[in-house]
Amino acid sequence: MSEATYRTVKEGGSGEIVEKKSRFIATVKSVSSEEEATAFINEMKKKYWDARHNCSAFVIGEKSEITRCSDDGEPSGTAGRPMLDVLLGENIHNAVVVVTRYFGGVLLGTGGLVRAYQAAVREGIKCSRIAEMEFCYPVSVTTDYNGLGKIEYIVRTEEIMTTDTRYTENVEMDILVPGDKKDKVVNAITEATGGAAKVEIGDGGMFEVLRG
Repeated sequence: MSEATYRTVKEGGSGEIVEKKSRFIATVKSVSSEEEATAFINEMKKKYWDARHNCSAFVIGEKSEITRCSDDGEPSGTAGRPMLDVLLGENIHNAVVVVTRYFGGVLLGTGGLVRAYQAAVREGIKCSRIAEMEFCYPVSVTTDYNGLGKIEYIVRTEEIMTTDTRYTENVEMDILVPGDKKDKVVNAITEATGGAAKVEIGDGGMFEVLRG
């Protein structure tokens, strides 16, 4: 896998843990700006208006250009920053998480709070659909039916994602090639088909890549 990868939230979700009678509800959402993240945090605060705390963290940008977090009344450093550390550690970008705490009457201590908030975020992530984003080149390959099997073998061996295949007089196959495999894959297709296959390479960018 190329180093130019990150993860993002395909579909947000909500997860909950209970620690010494305190409920921690983590809600995760995909966002593309600080304004969207702030609006979602405010939305969760209104939804869970009767909770003691609605702590939050978010990461915006492919290179984590914007990061913010809030303890929302919990002891400093026991909620927001640990939550943010989970997002960064999981390499998740363009996402916000709010952890709502309903106090159960038992103090957890600073270490207990950190562990609980981090566990809640992990549960929220587990209940969300996460997408793998990778720098790839969209490549279109046109071949006759004699070359199809050879190209399919290369695609399968190199674990290249096929986005579309059209069968007409020839076969047109659209694939997403990771940046660090582009030259290798294009050369392999050219050699395998004796130069008969037509290969067109599009502009590179970040694409969602499905594996397996």
